[in-house]
Amino acid sequence: MMDGSFFIGTWWSLLPPLLAIVLALITKEVYSSLFLGVAVGALMYTGFHPWNAFVAFFDIMKNSMNLNILIFDVLLGMVVVLMAKSGGSAAYGKWAGSKIKSKKSALLATTGLGMLIFVDDYFNCLTVGSVMRPVTDRYKVSRAKLAYIIDSTAAPICIIAPISSWAAAVNSYVPEDAGITGFQLFLRTIPYNLYALLTIAMVLYMILSGFDFGLMKKHEKNAEKGDLFTSGKDEFDQIKQENSKTNGHVIDLVLPVVVLIASAIFAMIYTGFLGGATDIITAFAGCDAETSLIFATMITVFSMMILYLPRKVITFKGFMDSLVDGFKLMIPAITILIFAWSLKGIGDALGIASFVEGVVGSNTSASIIIPAVMFAVAIFLSFSTGTSWGTFAILVPIVTAMFSSADSLEMMVISVSAVLAGAVCGDHISPISDTTVMSSAGAQSNHINHVSTQMQYALIVAAVCFVGYILAGFVRIWWIVLLISLALLLGFLTFMNLSEKSREAKRKR
Repeated sequence: MMDGSFFIGTWWSLLPPLLAIVLALITKEVYSSLFLGVAVGALMYTGFHPWNAFVAFFDIMKNSMNLNILIFDVLLGMVVVLMAKSGGSAAYGKWAGSKIKSKKSALLATTGLGMLIFVDDYFNCLTVGSVMRPVTDRYKVSRAKLAYIIDSTAAPICIIAPISSWAAAVNSYVPEDAGITGFQLFLRTIPYNLYALLTIAMVLYMILSGFDFGLMKKHEKNAEKGDLFTSGKDEFDQIKQENSKTNGHVIDLVLPVVVLIASAIFAMIYTGFLGGATDIITAFAGCDAETSLIFATMITVFSMMILYLPRKVITFKGFMDSLVDGFKLMIPAITILIFAWSLKGIGDALGIASFVEGVVGSNTSASIIIPAVMFAVAIFLSFSTGTSWGTFAILVPIVTAMFSSADSLEMMVISVSAVLAGAVCGDHISPISDTTVMSSAGAQSNHINHVSTQMQYALIVAAVCFVGYILAGFVRIWWIVLLISLALLLGFLTFMNLSEKSREAKRKR
């Protein structure tokens, strides 16, 4: 029987997450794929000792779970259910239907709302989904397309928003001796964060041009025929929108969203000051994002009680039943999250971080190709582990150590930007990413449908970004890099669009 230490810190440590990802894409079933990935990892960690692997499996699962996020998910699920039960979602759908007159307008409104909710990606995914789903359904937008827009305006927006939980996370990963504060470094990475900026540009292009390709085109054609799901509809049949309600008003949906955003921002600032911050900027940088989000959702639930019960838009029993219904709504997402966290825990136990650090440290030197190399490494690591933040934690300290001298500060900024961009990209295309899971839950889309359609779009942006980071290593001027990268992306998409129209014209002849 092989000793478990044989696998620790070696390329074998990548096997469990890669196995889970490959199985999920082949079988189209994510639960068993994640379970097998964790199980194989536990066997490797314990040297294939069955009992020890069994114990390690549950110990790592228990220690990897983030109870704060699970509580937040359940409470947010309750908020979503209450919006439906009160008739707020139906009322908003009717109101939006009178204001939004086309599919394009519905998609642009969804994108705009996603950009406005920049505080946290979890909050963004579920809120945008619950608010805009009735509107996009009305205009026959496939759930896969809705999930793509939600996902593309969640992490990509948060990673370029100074006032967000993501900015706080990146700030915490920058060593004190880096020669620049974490918040200053984050601000300077924004114009170099090509994946985030180009993803937003691609979303707008796809909406304004009406162009879709690959698997997404198939989903959109099915949606035009009335099938919004293509597959996986059964998993959402238990959640019934109470669209027959007539006593709900738009305020029953809008006010809770406003309360949620305002209380989340307030709580983040407050927890930052509790941590010793002296101004609002440092308060955001040092906030307790998870506790703040739980506080915000609890305040929102209480505000909904005050808003709904006196007006009798929902009974007290119906209100309390919404807690259970919200939990039921989130069960698929919570299950995937727990297994994904467990897979991350197995990866930590097997030493993925030390393996990647060793590979990166021994194969790169201070040169113009480092940003592109770090972008590719960050994609691979984030894709394999399903976590952007974990990738930040591993690679940001490595990059800041590479460029510790004052004359290499710009290269540090570019390379850290590449890490942040690559981490978000890998997270986007990974079926075990918690943000990807949340986007599927928010859109009520089959998870594998969302991953497989988004992956094709994200990889085009990634290819352009890789070229952009090679260019950045040469010129080191952000606006030149951004403009050329944007021109490459839009040029390639336009070429694809014209080619597709030409093929369709030939088929019609």
